[in-house]
Amino acid sequence: MDHIKSFSRYLRSEKRCSEHTLAAYENDVRAFLDFLGSSDTSALLSVSTRDIRGWIISMSESGMSPRTIHRRISALRTLYKHLQVLGEIDHNPATIINLPKIPRRLPQFVQEQAMTQLLDNNNFGEGYEGIRNKLIIELFYDTGMRLAEMISLRLSDVDMNSRFVKVQGKRSRERIIPLPGECYTLLKKYLDIRTETFGANASPWLFLTSKGEKVYPKLIYRIVHSSLATVTTLSKKSPHVLRHTYASVLLNRGADLNAIKELLGHANLNATQVYTHTTFEQLNAIYKQAHPRA
Repeated sequence: MDHIKSFSRYLRSEKRCSEHTLAAYENDVRAFLDFLGSSDTSALLSVSTRDIRGWIISMSESGMSPRTIHRRISALRTLYKHLQVLGEIDHNPATIINLPKIPRRLPQFVQEQAMTQLLDNNNFGEGYEGIRNKLIIELFYDTGMRLAEMISLRLSDVDMNSRFVKVQGKRSRERIIPLPGECYTLLKKYLDIRTETFGANASPWLFLTSKGEKVYPKLIYRIVHSSLATVTTLSKKSPHVLRHTYASVLLNRGADLNAIKELLGHANLNATQVYTHTTFEQLNAIYKQAHPRA
């Protein structure tokens, strides 16, 4: 029995993990198998807590980041929990592992005036790709959706009458996000030129390449990166930065933290609270710079 393939099937069907998470967890388990010096997945059944601690030491000594080590051990914990349920092992050897602390990494975000400058100019162009690219930036900024959620949007997920978009989040959690006025207007413009370019019966996916195919992650990333590069010097210029920007704007304008949690599709409030740390640290920096008694 291939225990890694069994694990992948479990993650896909029971945990409803994304393909990205599936690939990451499978690679993590295979990396552990390499550490054990075996290519036979049955070697996973005779692992001890000492073996896992040895792997952690090996990864730390190689310079691997605490965050990556955390993810890898999390993958092992989930794997052994699955094997325990199947009756393949008696106990989970990864349960009592103490992991190194992860330094808090505050999210980066683009300043509001920079986003206004980006979206108010006409540098995107009026052709299909230009309107599509601008809408992608606008949707990220106005809805806070994830990259995978954006790519998976279908025409049927958009309700132009009620002015909302239906998003399929992590583990198939569905949420409804309202479309602000400017975003709605741009979306209507995009749908018109999409029909003109590809016909009314084109692909069911909302965003298409210039060839009429479903967009892919690298294309979206390039669009976002090149657009943000014109207005910010942030080290990261990714779709997730726009998600952070969306959350920070809502928080700065007084939105309730629980409401932001629902809009972002977070499973718990802890994931949302990181934005309060960012805002407070910004305020503290401004205070120290501007106040005479700071």
